[in-house]
Amino acid sequence: MILTASKLNRFLLFKLPAAFFCGVRTKRLSMQQCVVTVRHRWINQNPFKSMFWAVQGMAAELSTGALVMLQIAESKKKISMLVLSNEASFTKKATGKITFTCNDGHVIKDALSKTIATGTGQTFWMKAVGVNEEGIEVSTFNFQWTIRLKV
Repeated sequence: MILTASKLNRFLLFKLPAAFFCGVRTKRLSMQQCVVTVRHRWINQNPFKSMFWAVQGMAAELSTGALVMLQIAESKKKISMLVLSNEASFTKKATGKITFTCNDGHVIKDALSKTIATGTGQTFWMKAVGVNEEGIEVSTFNFQWTIRLKV
């Protein structure tokens, strides 16, 4: 199966319903970049009338994880993936439509090649930056992913 933005959004409905109902949507997906949006609404707000940090985290994680899923699917190997750790910083109140972009497809390719060649697990960091409709950065998330061949 070829992974596309629309198939990923359908996947959210059935496998990650919290993200789906909070409005997290994949807009673009390629081997190098993934763009995910989420709009501030009543269902995903905090008491301060901005987007709850965990909703931003779901969108940011999806922008990195979708790239990992796509490249694993392209490799045609059975490989598991898991977030090992993450870091986040918040620089502005998140209101309106927030767009998270990850441009780290090249990082995954290297790690996948090493995992397939050596059979040992690999870890790598990926960054997702969230900007509002004015293009102002509201948050940055870094996720440490781990991949390994399934036995």
